[in-house]
Amino acid sequence: MSSQETCHQTTPKPTLNSSGYTQIEEAANSISHALGIIAGVVALIFSIIKGQDTLTSIEMAGVVVYCASIVLLFSCSTAYHSVSNPKWKHKLKIADHCAIYFLIAGTYTPLMLLALKGEQANIILIGIWSLALGGVLFETLFINRFKKLSVILYLAMGWLCVTVMGDMIVNMTPLGFQLLVAGGLFYSFGVIFYVGKRIPYNHAIWHLFVLAGAVSHFLCVYLTLL
Repeated sequence: MSSQETCHQTTPKPTLNSSGYTQIEEAANSISHALGIIAGVVALIFSIIKGQDTLTSIEMAGVVVYCASIVLLFSCSTAYHSVSNPKWKHKLKIADHCAIYFLIAGTYTPLMLLALKGEQANIILIGIWSLALGGVLFETLFINRFKKLSVILYLAMGWLCVTVMGDMIVNMTPLGFQLLVAGGLFYSFGVIFYVGKRIPYNHAIWHLFVLAGAVSHFLCVYLTLL
């Protein structure tokens, strides 16, 4: 028997957890979004400081909701990827997926209140938050059963803003609009890694795209709308 054959027979395969990730991959998944928790808290503090003298109470509430949705998403994701108990992992997976809907709706909130404004903005906010609540119910009842549909819902909600793209261009600065589009593209292209299960560390890479999208959208709000 050759040394190569012996090595092949004795080298154990990496142990996968209930989510299908190795221990090292899961650590990368956790760490990548733990950074997002810190960034979200910093974003909340800086946004409140910058907007306290210029924003109305409703506008400030919208910004706080937005930053809170960032912290919620990254907290749920980090917790989900950090635990090993199957029972808790299942519950946290539901929370993780539900938090995605809250982040999408949360991101729309300051954009509509500070950039679009008016009746049109209110209609979109009611619509997007209704879809988010529907998505939360969907994930709670059917987690793991319709994965492709979940991805489609995320993307459809995220790009719903194209229905008012013309008004957004008029009401936003060029930099703000560029950051808005960049964030959407980061989220969208990141889905390639989200569904690409055969790619090593695919989920951690997806997390980095989510971080990039969240940072782009926050800079859009912080630099050009507050």
